[in-house]
Amino acid sequence: MARILYTLAVVALLPWAFLHLAWRSRRQPEYLKHWRERLGCYGARTAGDVIWIHAVSVGETRAAQPLVAALRQRHPGCQIVMSHMTPTGRQTAEALFGDSVLRVYLPYDTPWAVASFLDRFRPKLGLVMETELWPNLVAACRRRVLPLLLVNARLSERSARRYARVATLARQTLSGLAAVAAQGEDDARQLRELGAPDVSVLGNVKFDIDPPRQQLALGDEFRKRAGDRPVFLCASTREGEEALILDAWPRDQRALLVIVPRHPQRFDEVATLVAAQGLRMQRRSDEATIATDTRVWLGDSMGEMFAYYAAADVAFVGGSLLNYGCQNLIEPCSVGKPVLIGPSTFNFAEAAREALAARAAIQVPDAPTLATEALALLADPARRAAMADSGRSFAARHRGATARTLALIERFIPAGR
Repeated sequence: MARILYTLAVVALLPWAFLHLAWRSRRQPEYLKHWRERLGCYGARTAGDVIWIHAVSVGETRAAQPLVAALRQRHPGCQIVMSHMTPTGRQTAEALFGDSVLRVYLPYDTPWAVASFLDRFRPKLGLVMETELWPNLVAACRRRVLPLLLVNARLSERSARRYARVATLARQTLSGLAAVAAQGEDDARQLRELGAPDVSVLGNVKFDIDPPRQQLALGDEFRKRAGDRPVFLCASTREGEEALILDAWPRDQRALLVIVPRHPQRFDEVATLVAAQGLRMQRRSDEATIATDTRVWLGDSMGEMFAYYAAADVAFVGGSLLNYGCQNLIEPCSVGKPVLIGPSTFNFAEAAREALAARAAIQVPDAPTLATEALALLADPARRAAMADSGRSFAARHRGATARTLALIERFIPAGR
């Protein structure tokens, strides 16, 4: 009965879902592309055995990178189909994997659309990255005896409370999973309490992402454009954070403030915010040397975050100043950059705690303190170097989750495939 009521709600909300796509397409036209896939209508076909990975958006797609590499190496005869819910996730998969991975949208969670998706691609195994749980999808996989695993799983206390409000549906859904690979002990405990079976703590595969050499080389190029000025990077910033940072940043600073918004549809919005502050700004897309009187460099590009980190002296990880839960703080640690984070870290709770304990990161309560700490670090090379060493050591200590997760996955792959 719980799933029937859920299905009725999904069907009733379909018109709103397509209106939402149309609304989002005003700033990002890609939302209207491939819209039929969201109803289970696909033109793409596959041949041979298929391993399906669902990665909802950018973060999950990038997290899947080491798993995709390991699966392609161990099972070269299998085709990988990657499903997404956002255009940016799909674009990230194209940038990371090219044509080696088939990219599609996961349909909305109606029984007929889900059945159409599974009929079209006939995967032998399904992997869901992090926290995306769709009751009808899980139920359809269970009926077909298709192993569906939740990998690199995380569940914040806030998300756990939301699932607890629909405890019966959550338990039914989680019990339909073949296995769960949790990032940490807290994630595993909360997933077990909600009804997940066969939960293992295998770590966070994001620690296994190697900074691409070409990105590090591009970072050197970015750095040359800035000249000898100190560089403070505000990475993956979310709506509302840029205004707070610009208000707090001193106008007479020689240091270059680099802002890279999380979502590409907000590039122009952030440019408008900078102009309203009366600050001279240049864009990364201009491909020009950064002038000495330029105060803000806008990172209006996709797929170059490691390059921005490599070019920075100090990095703030966005989504943490306001209550968005923080973006990936592991990446700047792995390239040896001192990290600043705000008070909201529920998406990376365990990684944030451990980075702070390792003295690889500093947590600040607000934007004025962020600006003060950033300037103090920029003025203290010895302290920056110590934090950089701590960050690299912290990231290296937590590697290995991909190998452990692959061992779990291979329990469900038939021999010889």
